[in-house]
Amino acid sequence: MTTSRKTLVTGASRGLGRAIALELGKRGFFVAVHYGKSEAEAQAVAAEITAGGSQAVLVQGDLSSIEGGKAVITQAVEKLGGLEVLVNNAGITRDGLVLRMKDEDWDAVIETNLSAPFALIRTALRSMMSAKYGRIVNISSVVGLMGNPGQANYISAKAGLIGLTKAIAKEYAGKNITCNAVAPGFISSDMTDKLPENVQAKYLENIPAGRFGAPEEVAALVAFLASEEAGYINGQTIAIDGGLYAH
Repeated sequence: MTTSRKTLVTGASRGLGRAIALELGKRGFFVAVHYGKSEAEAQAVAAEITAGGSQAVLVQGDLSSIEGGKAVITQAVEKLGGLEVLVNNAGITRDGLVLRMKDEDWDAVIETNLSAPFALIRTALRSMMSAKYGRIVNISSVVGLMGNPGQANYISAKAGLIGLTKAIAKEYAGKNITCNAVAPGFISSDMTDKLPENVQAKYLENIPAGRFGAPEEVAALVAFLASEEAGYINGQTIAIDGGLYAH
């Protein structure tokens, strides 16, 4: 089923965000392709969406703060003429063991990965309530469910995003607005491709599926959660990790 629902995907110029934006475009969504600094890459994503017959616009903005999140939604609403679907994908890492983690690294990750999504959601809700329709999909991580050494800031933000998902789901279900989280495991990317073969093999030992996931697999799940057919799925966190965290 195709749709022209007005949609914002944050961090959509590359990686997982790019795959999500392209998949939504294929399904007929009107996509606002958000980027921070990678304008040329974002333009390429938008061009591919429009070449496929859907609509796309560019939205630029810094998502390192609550104010930045509010500004991005305002820009997206203006360019799209409203907003019905929000995919919170943008995020950063500043890994390090707790005893060595700098305060600024903690703050940066929490602000970008949790505070900005909160601001994006809070600001977007006004448009969704006006449209009497909303789909919010938060990209968390499997480490937000199972933990991982050296990522206390990232894990705290991603676990917090899961909690935020549940709160929004409870508060706005009666408004025909759903909020769900997707928790990817190891997904193929430029970063995983550059890992030495022995390191890749060590990671793969813990993945029952015996392989890394593809960005397109995550994108397909996000697209379903963003669709009208997923209207009775709410407040859920769905791990897409090849069985790494079976619970």
